[in-house]
Amino acid sequence: MADSKTYLNVPFAQKDAAKALGARWDAANKKWYVPADKDNTLFAQWQPQAGTMESPSAMKSKPKTRASSTKSSSSAINDTPVATTYPADKDFVAYNGDEPPWD
Repeated sequence: MADSKTYLNVPFAQKDAAKALGARWDAANKKWYVPADKDNTLFAQWQPQAGTMESPSAMKSKPKTRASSTKSSSSAINDTPVATTYPADKDFVAYNGDEPPWD
């Protein structure tokens, strides 16, 4: 039944809205998902764009290790898959660590 879950990108501030629509929290994967008995169209605002994110089970199966000393650092970087997640909030400002965005 693991394939019947549709995982969502729900910001923390919107978790209550997703939960009210019927989304459930997968503690093992630390992601919200749509159960098989719910309509996926209700959760369209939180569904990842096609090709931008891997499923939590695919991310979990990959070992998280540093590049070995036999590989060059540039090839190790190129072998790493990249997933981009875009914020659902149009006024979102990413925090780069230098200055807080709220000042």
